[in-house]
Amino acid sequence: MSISKIQILALSMSLSTAFAPAAVAQAEAAQAATAPTATAPAPTTPAPTAPATAAANAPVATKIGVVHIQDAILATEEGKKEFDALQQKFSPRQAELKGLNDEVENLKKQYQAQGDKLSDAEKNARAKAIDSKQKSLQRNYEDAQAEFQQAEQELVNRIGGKMLTVLQKYAESKGYAVVLDVSNQQTSPVLWATQGTVITKELVDAYNAVNPVSGAAPAHKPASSAAPATRPTAPATRPATPSPTPKKP
Repeated sequence: MSISKIQILALSMSLSTAFAPAAVAQAEAAQAATAPTATAPAPTTPAPTAPATAAANAPVATKIGVVHIQDAILATEEGKKEFDALQQKFSPRQAELKGLNDEVENLKKQYQAQGDKLSDAEKNARAKAIDSKQKSLQRNYEDAQAEFQQAEQELVNRIGGKMLTVLQKYAESKGYAVVLDVSNQQTSPVLWATQGTVITKELVDAYNAVNPVSGAAPAHKPASSAAPATRPTAPATRPATPSPTPKKP
């Protein structure tokens, strides 16, 4: 290798050595210029929180219904039909007792009108006959009353049992927590309730829907459109005693 080439090679290596630090510094500066500038994290605003579970802990309103169960039973199509049949069944007995009561009253009037004209024996016989008929009338009245009340109670229990099943399903489907019966104010003294809480009509409609009666009014007919249901009267009329039974002379 000639001296000139050695000199050139040495010069080239010297230049590389001299420029290497500068190139490295330039590269680092360029890298620093292109790198993203670190910034302080922005303060974060805490997300608003719901009130301290006030809504979650708010008491839920209890839905209460009021029903007159006896009126409901009488207002159902089945109740009307059954109670009408019961009344018809005891009608002959009622007519019989009325006739017996009229007979006793007529005997008393005759005795009072003719008392002064009758002999002691006749007075005694008439007083005895009136007393016997009066006692017979009282016994027949009490027997008929007991029979009617028993038949009526059996009817109420039969329809009432199905009514309670309908009431339970209706109350659950409508979200009622409590349903009060106001048929007897002595046992359930509800002093006041809004009309919106009274569900007697709704209960009657629900009962008619699941217990249809042949020949009854259409199920969609409002129960309130009919005349108010009334409890059938006992078939026997209590013996009237406008005047005391004549005493035996």
